[in-house]
Amino acid sequence: MPAPSRDTSLVSWLKRNFFATPASAVFTLVALAVLAWTLPGLIDWALIKATWSGNDRTLCDANPQGACWTVIRMRFIQIMFGLFYGGHPDQIWRPLLAFSLLVPIAGPLFVNGYRHKGWHLLALATLYPLLAYGLINGRLFGLVEAPTSQWGGFMLTFVLASVGIVASLPLGILLAIGRRSRLPAIRIICVTFIEAWRANPLITVLFMVANLLPLFFPSDVDLDKVGRALVAITLFQSAYTAEAVRAGLAAIPKGQFEAAHALGVSTFTAYRLIILPQALKISIPGIVNSFIELFKDTSLVAIIGLFDFLRMAQVVLRSPEWRGFEYEAYVFTALVYWVICYGMSKYSQALEHRLHRGHANDLQTR
Repeated sequence: MPAPSRDTSLVSWLKRNFFATPASAVFTLVALAVLAWTLPGLIDWALIKATWSGNDRTLCDANPQGACWTVIRMRFIQIMFGLFYGGHPDQIWRPLLAFSLLVPIAGPLFVNGYRHKGWHLLALATLYPLLAYGLINGRLFGLVEAPTSQWGGFMLTFVLASVGIVASLPLGILLAIGRRSRLPAIRIICVTFIEAWRANPLITVLFMVANLLPLFFPSDVDLDKVGRALVAITLFQSAYTAEAVRAGLAAIPKGQFEAAHALGVSTFTAYRLIILPQALKISIPGIVNSFIELFKDTSLVAIIGLFDFLRMAQVVLRSPEWRGFEYEAYVFTALVYWVICYGMSKYSQALEHRLHRGHANDLQTR
């Protein structure tokens, strides 16, 4: 076969990616026609004729042809951090500091030569949540208390999604391994747990946990709505994570297990050093896809009375001061959701590519 072309010009790139086949060319032209029809009007409404200044809706009412981003600017703190911080803007440094500390604390985990990632990850998963909760809630540090009933906006969405992702991943891995166990009791328990949670939609799970979970605790234990939502999301997501990991385990050849046992390696060590690294690498697309779905499904916590990111934007629109500017709020929330989900997707692709560097055939194909 002839060697592949090394032409890196713009014309060659366009031909290779957008006009490689007749069908690809047709789809490209249709997409360009749709963009030419919709994009100019959107840019004109969202940017050129938009209203950015002012402290009320006066300028927005005088300019009905453009977007009113004043509503987002005036209620930004409330939309992003909830009712408490919307009423106490002087305390906004607390959640900002809690989220900012995550970058330097988790930074060493992304350094390839760092040798203590296991202990560092354990400390991050146990100590950082206490620090973040103490700053945001204020109960641990003697600050003005921000009750969880007044948490909301993007802050609540981020907390629910991040805690659900971090807590459900190890639980899902254990469930996937238990489902393949040779012990019938463990296998039946894991299968029953996974199928029971996957058989119900998240909105039903949230409603049931919000009403039934307090019955399993003593009367003196008060588990608030945020805590109930975290339990429901974690258990629900762990079932889907377990199925994604199980698919990766099923793709590992049986000879890997047999070779490990022939060398005298224990089952625990074989899973930790041989099986799971390969299975998790295969499962990355499925796991990240379920995490993206979880991040978007956090909007369902509105069914139990929590004001997540989308719900808080709707609350702002219900005030008489800003009623009638639904498009601006929904466009803003959709843009934030897209940025976060797209970032998660690109990071998973980069991680998948980095973990494939030992496979020569895959690198040549890519």
